[in-house]
Amino acid sequence: MAEESEEGTMGGLKKTLIGIAGTIATAGGVYVTTLLGGGDKEAAPAAAAPVINITQQQAQQAAPANKTIIVERPAAGAAQPAPAPKPKPKTAKEELEEAPKW
Repeated sequence: MAEESEEGTMGGLKKTLIGIAGTIATAGGVYVTTLLGGGDKEAAPAAAAPVINITQQQAQQAAPANKTIIVERPAAGAAQPAPAPKPKPKTAKEELEEAPKW
């Protein structure tokens, strides 16, 4: 394996300064190139928006149904079945005698 080298504070500072100098040099080069090349002083004219023309020749039609189902509902006054009676509550003794429901 390669040996690991420990980098001190001065090594990190040196790399930071080299990075800053490189960024400044790049920015200066872009600025000088823009000056010498003339640059785009006028904005390019905006392109016209495309026209989207949507036309539908065919009208949408619903598919014919095969069956018609008519559901008859009972009248509002019709008699309804009586609710089921409530079971009587069990006593503690009956609950203990009953088999577990698990």
